Amino acid sequence: MAPAVNPVQDPDAEGLLPLAVARPHEALTRARATLAAHPPPLAASIARQAIGIVLRDRGETAEAIGELRAALRLARAAGSSAREADVLATLGVALVFAGHTVAGRRVLDRAVGLARTQQLGQVLVRRGIAGWVLGDHAAALADLTRAVRELRRSGDVLWQPRALTTRAFVHLALGASERAVGDLERAERLLSGSAQELEVAYAVHNRAIVAIRSGDVPEALTRLDLAGERYAALSVTVPDLTIDRCRALLTAGLARDAAEEADAVLARLDAGTPQQACKRAELLLTAAECALAAGCPTAAGERAAAARRLFTVQRRSWWRAHARLLELRALVDADPPTRRLLGAALRCAAELEALRSPDSGLARLLVGRVALALGATDQAQDALGTAARGRRSGPALRRAEGWLAEALRCEATGDGRRLLLACHRGLDVLDQHRAVLGSSELRARATAHGAELAAVAQRHALRTARPRLVLQWSERWRAAALAVPPARPVDDAAARAELTAVREVAVQLERALAEGLPTSRLAAEQARLERAVRDRALRAPGDGPGTPGSLDVDGLLDAVGEDRLLQIVDVDGTLHVLVCGGGRVRLSTAGRTEDVGRELEFLLFSLRRIARGRSRHGPRDLELLTARAARLSELVLGPARRQLGESDIVIVPPGVLQAIPWGLLPELRERPVVVAPSARTWLRARAVAAPLGERVVLVGGPGLPGGDHEIAELARRHPGAVRLAGGAARCAAVCTALDGATLAHIAAHGTFRADSPLFSALHLDDGPLTVYDLERLGRAPARLVLSACHAGRLAPTGADELLGLASSLIPLGTASVVAAVVEVDDAATASLMVALHDHLRRGASLAEALCRTRSAGEDPLAVATASSFICLGAASPAASPIR
Repeated sequence: MAPAVNPVQDPDAEGLLPLAVARPHEALTRARATLAAHPPPLAASIARQAIGIVLRDRGETAEAIGELRAALRLARAAGSSAREADVLATLGVALVFAGHTVAGRRVLDRAVGLARTQQLGQVLVRRGIAGWVLGDHAAALADLTRAVRELRRSGDVLWQPRALTTRAFVHLALGASERAVGDLERAERLLSGSAQELEVAYAVHNRAIVAIRSGDVPEALTRLDLAGERYAALSVTVPDLTIDRCRALLTAGLARDAAEEADAVLARLDAGTPQQACKRAELLLTAAECALAAGCPTAAGERAAAARRLFTVQRRSWWRAHARLLELRALVDADPPTRRLLGAALRCAAELEALRSPDSGLARLLVGRVALALGATDQAQDALGTAARGRRSGPALRRAEGWLAEALRCEATGDGRRLLLACHRGLDVLDQHRAVLGSSELRARATAHGAELAAVAQRHALRTARPRLVLQWSERWRAAALAVPPARPVDDAAARAELTAVREVAVQLERALAEGLPTSRLAAEQARLERAVRDRALRAPGDGPGTPGSLDVDGLLDAVGEDRLLQIVDVDGTLHVLVCGGGRVRLSTAGRTEDVGRELEFLLFSLRRIARGRSRHGPRDLELLTARAARLSELVLGPARRQLGESDIVIVPPGVLQAIPWGLLPELRERPVVVAPSARTWLRARAVAAPLGERVVLVGGPGLPGGDHEIAELARRHPGAVRLAGGAARCAAVCTALDGATLAHIAAHGTFRADSPLFSALHLDDGPLTVYDLERLGRAPARLVLSACHAGRLAPTGADELLGLASSLIPLGTASVVAAVVEVDDAATASLMVALHDHLRRGASLAEALCRTRSAGEDPLAVATASSFICLGAASPAASPIR
């Protein structure tokens, strides 16, 4: 955040000008009171200038300029050249902020010419700030370095931190991070104990920006929230707060959140909220970057073009070049590359290099991509080689981009060994970046940054037709967030209170809906509370779990034995199936991912139709299900269907195909099937040791037809079980019972939240039990059955990660989970669950028990219900039959 740009205290003004920065609201009141007393021109000039400063910092730029022009006239009437220079400096910055670049710089030059020796440093700081805002970094650096020297010589401890802070941001813009950190540390030492409250808020904000550049998202979000609280207390609007929060979210991989936040601010601007014109252009550029990261290239291109036009009018060439780069990146994502686009990318890269922008490497990476697509190999190699120079230094995400450029260059030259090395090094860098994240959501979403590196390595492995290599690289970046020790959220009184409040308002909202009462206030409160819970989780620091390591293929084959593990890989829209078992890894090609997705939707629709009773449940329904399942099997497994042997099956699908009802496929219906996010998580779940002793937990939530009967039937089969039903299924009691259980069964309505997967929930007597609650378990149940609809659904995110109820339990010690991936009939589910537990009591694993329920009978509703459940995790059987 830029420092304040206000003049030094004038004793005749009773500290009005420093007060405008320290306590703006108080300064405004006192300045207006001063003017009401009709003071002489000098005092009136100071009062008008103070008002102008406060209005400018509120975003009311036009009104601020009016006040500052009045202050200038009064300064001249007072015959004070020092006063005139000071007002000119403040006015010049306000004009630049308003987009009047030429006029602003002319006024600032006049201020420097008029300034006396003792005030020269202060005026130079403001001209330096204008140069930084405009992207004229050479001029800004010269002014600020000179200002630091002048201010140090005069012993000015108020303006020195302002000069140092602005110079730090110039260094950051030029990629000189170490110099920037040094300047910021010196500025903080000078501000320590200062009464300048706004300056202190800026210092907190500045530390957040440094954290963003270093990739420490939890630290950045914590400091941004603190800075926002301080700005609000001072009634100051700081557009950079939104811009920097969006950058922090983008660094974390939360592109959609960043895009929504940027769009919300832009909407307020369009509705007439006063704002600095230069910040409007920067917000447009930020919104464009967010939209591009969120997969909306058309919207990104439109906003980048609008930002570029504003920067052009404002004569901000540095910013205009960056807007043009984003505009070109959006064009490449939206349409096939052309020679014309290649030329534009080359010109943009050259301009950014001339401006010494750290984004010049990204521009060269863009040139390389376009040239590769057009077959201009030599040109691509040159551009990618230049971009690859950034792989050795700088923030983690920038180094990863450099390694990607090197990998693409090696792909173009056919140097497979160096290609794999580049991908390995790039993903290692991203592992280090992810290690500072303490939120399971951030860990999962951050993998998006490495998706292309993993894809380049997979493409190379496929070209070499080496199945083991394909397997290793498919595993390298798949479900990486689940392959390391679990993220442990902060579990203090405040966190528990927030979760309790979320439950209470959810119950009130449900009651209001049922009674036809107004819900807008409750819905807004629910959104606010959920945001508070999520923000707290995002701020949690990581504990540096390190990398998940490479897959030991021989170790995997030993674990699989004569069974079969099917790793399904999506590379450039085509599915490839790796069949592991019998000491071998075999590779075959299946269908297109989009065809599988379309067929899956048809199949899920048929299952939902049967579950809702919209068919007559006759033989025709079963025939239709069987036909659709056979078609899906052909597309998703291809020739691998003939390599399944006769044993149990483990399926490791890409995240987008996790919801397939695998037990309905003809080749899999009569054999135990386990679905795992990755081979490594399957190995980890398989190795889970059963807790000592035997403890069964049965939970029945409210409002589930047949739920009480289901729990009662299961209780008869497990006489010593902990039973929480009939109003006793409250979240705290349920979590206590679940912790360390050997087997748990929860019969409760479930909700899957695609918008926020960690708020997916099981509905208990006192409200929703969310993933945030489950993450607080010391040890999750070894085996868990969730008979609610949608409890098995997971949200694909990041590169190939999964977020949801079931996946959250695997890192916490759950070996296997049975859950539904689609809506199911309640009565049919209750019968299915009783049969499932009968098989468990005879010593079957969850996968075996589920398989036997599928094989029993030909009733369409029973088949559809059993097939809607999957077993996630591993298939380790119970040590002995459950008594």
